[in-house]
Amino acid sequence: MSTQPKLNRFNENVLAKYQIYNSIFMTLPFDSIEKTGVLLPLFHEICKKGFENGKNPTDIINQFFEKYKDNPSDTSRISLLFKFIQYIERQVVLFDAIEDASFTMVNNMDGIGTLRNSKETASIEHKKEDLKDYLRNFKTRIVLTAHPTQFYPGAVLGIITDLTEAIQKNDLLHINKLLAQLGKTPFFKHEKPSPFDEAVSLIWYLENVFYQSMSEVYNYLQGNIFNGQKIDNDIINLGFWPGGDRDGNPFVTTKITLNVAKRLKQTILKKYYRDMRVLKRKLTFAGVYPLVMELEHLLFENATNLEVNTMIPLSDFKDKLQKIKDLLINNHQSLYVEEISDLINKVNLFGYHFATLDIRQDSRVHHTVFESLVKTLADNKSDLFPDNYLELAESQQIAILSDVSADIDIDVFDNEMVHKTLGSIKAIKTIQLQNGEQGANRYIISNNQSALNVMETFAMFNMCGFKNNLSVDIIPLFETIDDLLEAPKVMEQLYLNAAYKSHLSNREGKQTIMLGFSDGTKDGGYLMANWSIFKAKEALTKISRKYNIKVIFFDGRGGPPARGGGKTHQFYASLGPTIENQEIQLTVQGQTISSNFGTIDSSKYNLEQLLSSGIANKLFKQSNNQLSTDDVVILNDLAETSYQAYVDFKNHPKFLPYLERISTLKYYAKTNIGSRPSKRSKSAKLIFADLRAIPFVGSWSQLKQNVPGFYGVGTALRKYEENGEFDKLIQLYKNSGFFKTLIKNSMMALSKSFFELTEYMADDAEFGDFWKIIFNEYEISKRLILKVSNYKELLQNDPAGKASIAMREDIVLPLLTIQQYALLKIQHLQKTENPDAALIKIYEKMVTRSLFGNINASRNSA
Repeated sequence: MSTQPKLNRFNENVLAKYQIYNSIFMTLPFDSIEKTGVLLPLFHEICKKGFENGKNPTDIINQFFEKYKDNPSDTSRISLLFKFIQYIERQVVLFDAIEDASFTMVNNMDGIGTLRNSKETASIEHKKEDLKDYLRNFKTRIVLTAHPTQFYPGAVLGIITDLTEAIQKNDLLHINKLLAQLGKTPFFKHEKPSPFDEAVSLIWYLENVFYQSMSEVYNYLQGNIFNGQKIDNDIINLGFWPGGDRDGNPFVTTKITLNVAKRLKQTILKKYYRDMRVLKRKLTFAGVYPLVMELEHLLFENATNLEVNTMIPLSDFKDKLQKIKDLLINNHQSLYVEEISDLINKVNLFGYHFATLDIRQDSRVHHTVFESLVKTLADNKSDLFPDNYLELAESQQIAILSDVSADIDIDVFDNEMVHKTLGSIKAIKTIQLQNGEQGANRYIISNNQSALNVMETFAMFNMCGFKNNLSVDIIPLFETIDDLLEAPKVMEQLYLNAAYKSHLSNREGKQTIMLGFSDGTKDGGYLMANWSIFKAKEALTKISRKYNIKVIFFDGRGGPPARGGGKTHQFYASLGPTIENQEIQLTVQGQTISSNFGTIDSSKYNLEQLLSSGIANKLFKQSNNQLSTDDVVILNDLAETSYQAYVDFKNHPKFLPYLERISTLKYYAKTNIGSRPSKRSKSAKLIFADLRAIPFVGSWSQLKQNVPGFYGVGTALRKYEENGEFDKLIQLYKNSGFFKTLIKNSMMALSKSFFELTEYMADDAEFGDFWKIIFNEYEISKRLILKVSNYKELLQNDPAGKASIAMREDIVLPLLTIQQYALLKIQHLQKTENPDAALIKIYEKMVTRSLFGNINASRNSA
């Protein structure tokens, strides 16, 4: 690998190639984009100079048409702006493909955070056996979610993959054809995908990336750390939400859940079949070939026909593969033993399930379902519940729920939600029979607020045939600041419940708890959300250890820092001994999947970063992982100060009107990228509690204001500056890896802000003062974050990352200008005496279309 600085490698392998291939794209001979390729650079230059000179988007676009078009009609202007949007979307795809193709040249695949580095560090510190012991128990789980932040349709994802490969090979002829194909391939989805469509889209990543990347990481661990010996731990697990996540998505049905599980099994069997076909050409030896033929036939039969179910038990399948390996070792000089070992490892990792299909539903839905369920059972003369159950105190209800056991017929219930909820639980049993227990063995209760929420779910399982033998982990999800505070009390109440404690004993004494970064930030702001989750983890660890329960934390993270994203591996490496960290579990969604796990190389790299963060935290602990009493006092104060600033901001009378009328919030629902509705209720009025985190955070990103990633941080830091105590923060930054990670992630949000885009709002009669509040907080946060980190510029320690962000922001600058122009046009038209509904609709479509390129360029904006 080159020893040049990372920034030089980035400039040489990414920026230079982008300029070359973009120039090819600009000259493509298509009527729809030929003139665009000539005019777009001119428009880009006017945008850039316009914002430098303080012009607003309307003036910038008017200047462009005055200078380069001869008195164009409104239709002609609109048509060209749409062509610009289409072109910029494809420029972003091109840049993505080039970055993916250059990943191994830009990133040090053997550097800090990789498994090779962890192995060498363990060797130097004489901890090789400690490393083995740790890996025998440590796990990391990547959970792919269906949340709508992925704007590339399947056809475009395929082009990116092919383009990446062609760029790696420098195949100019093929690159030219793919760029031409890209120019003609539509990006816009005219209909919303179904939950099954979403599942199929994400299974593409399982099939084309994770199947290979996970096995390569596992093979490295086995060959280089365990010296080829068997590892009694799969170490890396995959989770899957599309088709199982019901929270706020009425379109997920029991049938879809079962069909997704079937598709997952069919896909993994196809992968095994293809590998077996390759092996068949190599394992042509006496005694081996018949076994290979037998398994190949079995896999083909079951992978190509969903109605066939002749697959042997997974344990028998593993035994036959091991028999082949033993024959190769004993009779055939271990010829091709590495290839069969690779397949054995894949089967150990993926079984017949490929990824565990998680089921999720909101506690409030459960509670409503349970009330209807109890009433219906009473009407049918059932004695499962006393007649006065619904009037009893919570503690009395929990006592009854602890002992409920039956196998009720769900067809007796007329209520659709009762039928769907109980149907999803029964589906888990069916999936476990078909795909194995790991096919579906986790049920997540979102918005969990009490022990009753958990026990209602526990009881529903026992009423659906599990009969106090639950082969399922019940996972409460705590999201709001108040719920995070209550979480330890809720869990202690459950640990003291004999029936639930018995259930945990049957689950190896482990309790998984999910914590939501997205809604926490929406509720309490960036600093308070992250600090509340940190404190909740400490308290939950303490209470779980008290009752001899091994707690596992499952982090609900999105892409940007405002939703728990950013440099997540640094976060895990910074946790101290007061937080249980034997397993790392986190959600990955939307563009974060394609940017961090979109290719085999990037997937391996980021899997290794996660694994190494756990290893580093446990084996190579740094002094700055343990917070002192003084550190805790300061962090508490920072969180409280920032929280008050954020709450005051959130309660400003212009907060919701600004989001509703100035941002792109309401346009997210029109993008047709996800099956789930963009807000929780059907109310026409915008209610903050109904806002989903993705469109909330994404809308601030589209404005290039990124409020959820920094608001309140500057105010909190300024308090110490004004009190002459800023040195305490500088020392905290040096002492605490956790605080340093928070600051660096907030820095990323600041670096993706561009207030020049909306500077015109400062003079707006209605929203001018509100815009100034946001801008002032941005200025304070930027100045003091640079001060506490001793940086002269944002992302100073990551020049290549900064260059990538800068290039992406530069590509979409005209797109952002068009979006703001369209929003201003809509506002102007709506204020006229007789609004032109057709023209408003055209500009609304322009806003919606502009979302695609902006989101994709940011890679972790929502």
